[in-house]
Amino acid sequence: MTSDNIFSGLKVVDFSSFVAAPGAAVILSDFGADVIKVEPPSGDPWRHVHKIPPQPVADEPYQWHLVNRNKRSITLDLKSPSAPQVLQQLVTWADVFIVNTPHPARKRLRLEYDDVVRWNPRLIYADLTGFGERGPDADLPGFDITAYWARSGLLSMTRDAGAPPTWPVAGSGDNATGVGIYSAIVTALYRRERTGKGAYVTTSLLAEGVWAASVSIQAALAGAKFYGLHDRMHPANAALNVYSAADGTWFVLMVTPDKLAAVAKAIGRADLLTDPRFSDPAKLMANMPQLTSILDEVFSGVHVTFGAVRGPQEVINDPQLVANDILVPLNGVSGKLTSTISNPIQVHGVAKVPAHRGPNLGEHTEEILRELGFDEKDIDGLRAGGAVPKIREHVA
Repeated sequence: MTSDNIFSGLKVVDFSSFVAAPGAAVILSDFGADVIKVEPPSGDPWRHVHKIPPQPVADEPYQWHLVNRNKRSITLDLKSPSAPQVLQQLVTWADVFIVNTPHPARKRLRLEYDDVVRWNPRLIYADLTGFGERGPDADLPGFDITAYWARSGLLSMTRDAGAPPTWPVAGSGDNATGVGIYSAIVTALYRRERTGKGAYVTTSLLAEGVWAASVSIQAALAGAKFYGLHDRMHPANAALNVYSAADGTWFVLMVTPDKLAAVAKAIGRADLLTDPRFSDPAKLMANMPQLTSILDEVFSGVHVTFGAVRGPQEVINDPQLVANDILVPLNGVSGKLTSTISNPIQVHGVAKVPAHRGPNLGEHTEEILRELGFDEKDIDGLRAGGAVPKIREHVA
């Protein structure tokens, strides 16, 4: 697990599950960190989501590899009386400790910051919650659909007028939040380099969702007048709308005022610039539906592909993904899954660690225990006591 990279030698213990917090650990691993994934005997539930609708169904656990590549897996039953000695060694070994267990359960399992920092004062303890550390809902579990999307206001705005809230893209809020907790970790590491002090860093799905919706939330703080939900046929601005091309392709049009004349000429409708319905700003606002109808007619007769709305099956064939190392090879897998999505951060002159499949459940347990200083007799004792149960079947 060594690599000449930005985080070479950085040791990360990933006690988290599902998407957001494990995603932060993946970014660290992409840049060379040694990440140990600690799982309960039953494993991280995210291992199995590729079989649960509405997730796209596949034989291969594509979602598992996405946020757990380049990690090593150890199983640890924190309810076992002998588990604390393994936990202590993991914390002592680590530079970064990532956890997203809800705080009531975290307290019972003795995973809180005060429980572990006594073993390693230089530790960067990264805490991801659903709704923040304080307030009436601090102890509630949160998923991106409930905390990032619904509670933040995003879900109320990502729909058209007359339509109910829809189900958002799976993992989208989690992935954005993963970049957030990664940023908090890197900020704390920089501080430690300057001061030698460890840190407790945190963010929440709610905080990240409000940040994503911050333009609208800040508008609400200012008492701004909202135009209401988007209506394609009666938009607030016909130059910022969705249209259909002659071949049925939907595309997003975004014309800034300085480009309006060029676009009007390009589509062969320079007359729109002098049309009294649209040339006068006051009349333009009142005639947005008429302008939308005109543009609909124009675009339905012109093959427009710029800004086309694409589905996942089309996105994977976009040459921009390979050219910019967004899509990279995934090593160690068999079957159809041969590529994965790299994290969105690029550092010029620094090659990321080649992506290797996510670990099988408990695949590296004995290897890790030996590195932590446990001998064969110790490991047998931990097995017998149930702290590190033997996994009979590897689950990818």
